[in-house]
Amino acid sequence: MRLKNILIVVKDIEKSRQFYHDLFGLDMVLDNDGNMILTEGLVLQDEKIWKGFLGKDIIPENNSCELYFEEQDMEAFIEHLEKVYPSVQYVNPLMTHAWGQKVVRFYDPDGNLIEVGTPVSAR
Repeated sequence: MRLKNILIVVKDIEKSRQFYHDLFGLDMVLDNDGNMILTEGLVLQDEKIWKGFLGKDIIPENNSCELYFEEQDMEAFIEHLEKVYPSVQYVNPLMTHAWGQKVVRFYDPDGNLIEVGTPVSAR
């Protein structure tokens, strides 16, 4: 068995598709009316559909998980992020961990937590 996709809940699929394309180069693979699969296995699902399945409210910025991306040139990424999405809400600005990895955390337009970090080599 293998993990096939990661699904996140969004209010506006087109706005989210554009966000993930602008920042991470993800493209649409399939648009299935409220469920959109992007490259790299990220699935965007309309909040109304998810709410219908669960029968519960969606809690943005719940900080219980994150999407993790790697980027070699963090300074260029931050510059691009702030140019394209100047009102981005940071969880933590660019920082460097004790082991040398640079990371930044912020929310997507729906409060899904994203971390972008420099690659870490396996030891």
